Amino acid sequence: SRAVTQYIAHAFADKGTPLVCTGNPMATAGVWMETEAHQFGPLALKLRQALVYKPRSGMAADAAVVEENEAKLAMVLDIYDARLSRSKYLGGDCFTLADLHHLPAMTTLMETPVKKLLDARPKVSAWMACVSGRPAWAKV
Repeated sequence: SRAVTQYIAHAFADKGTPLVCTGNPMATAGVWMETEAHQFGPLALKLRQALVYKPRSGMAADAAVVEENEAKLAMVLDIYDARLSRSKYLGGDCFTLADLHHLPAMTTLMETPVKKLLDARPKVSAWMACVSGRPAWAKV
């Protein structure tokens, strides 16, 4: 959960990659963690349910649900692309929980037709390649 990752990041801040910034970058990363939780996350979940989980259960994807949520996700990703034109990561110039929290859903979506939405945004695509290419994520 997001709360658990925040606890671990603070409790073990002196070990491994720092995932929490102090000062102004902490506030920026916090905004993007909230954006992931309330804007990106719900749309990504609906798309994963329709395109991944339902077909695994032998059910057909609901094309109307996919179309509606792809359109909404495209708008969110436009905002991400604009943000990522100003910094390497969502929270600033260092990898934070804001980036980490996107990885499970993004990784799954990259294996679906939604990938076209990510690929159509060069900064989002580069960011996704960067964060998903981290050695620790490869171990997951």
